Amino acid sequence: MHFDPPLESATLIKRYKRFLTDIKLPDGSERTIHCANTGAMTGCAEPGNIVWYSTSDNPKRKYPNSWEISETAQGDRICVNTARANQLAVEAIENGAIVELSGYQTLRTEVKYGSENSRIDILLEDEAKADCYIEVKSVTLLADDPSVGKGQGYFPDAVTTRGQKHLRELTEMAESGQRAVLLFTVLHSGIEKVSAAHHIDAKYSLLLKQAQDAGVEVICYKAELNNTQMALNQAVEFIA
Repeated sequence: MHFDPPLESATLIKRYKRFLTDIKLPDGSERTIHCANTGAMTGCAEPGNIVWYSTSDNPKRKYPNSWEISETAQGDRICVNTARANQLAVEAIENGAIVELSGYQTLRTEVKYGSENSRIDILLEDEAKADCYIEVKSVTLLADDPSVGKGQGYFPDAVTTRGQKHLRELTEMAESGQRAVLLFTVLHSGIEKVSAAHHIDAKYSLLLKQAQDAGVEVICYKAELNNTQMALNQAVEFIA
């Protein structure tokens, strides 16, 4: 994924109303931009962080700029635009960058499935093998406790009933004989390994263990993030 024009930088003043962000530009002026992230954004939205933002040429947009990457005081870069996770996953699969998900004839997105009326993020199909149902989750929470080791990332960063439902749906697919995959897209440059956040959402952690026992695969890939492009290109370890 390329940014044209390249992302520009500013300083974060505050995020508010869940989807708005005030920033200070290098010339000292202030601007309100869009934030495509309604989540907790734990550790990603501290006042004083560097904000890297894109610019849309759509004249109908009230806020033409979108917050794409947050850069922390420690120098870590974090993609905070939640729409990018699925886009990066699709691009990486189509480019063959995720070797575990290569070799399928067709790729479709947002396909209805399951008994709880969900839409799977990505469905891979091939006449010669079982369909592959892929749920994509963005990992941006880095542990701030040195005792757990450097680079430990967690999902989720808040209790997620929606994520719990997705795990039940994936488990159902695996038990029916289809291939089911939970794809963690690591969008934080400081994260080197991923675990379920039992301390944040114990039910999600339990459902994930049950899903794995039923045959759901967990795959983690980390993105390269800079002001000209993003790309999933590095496999990282999932630690149960």
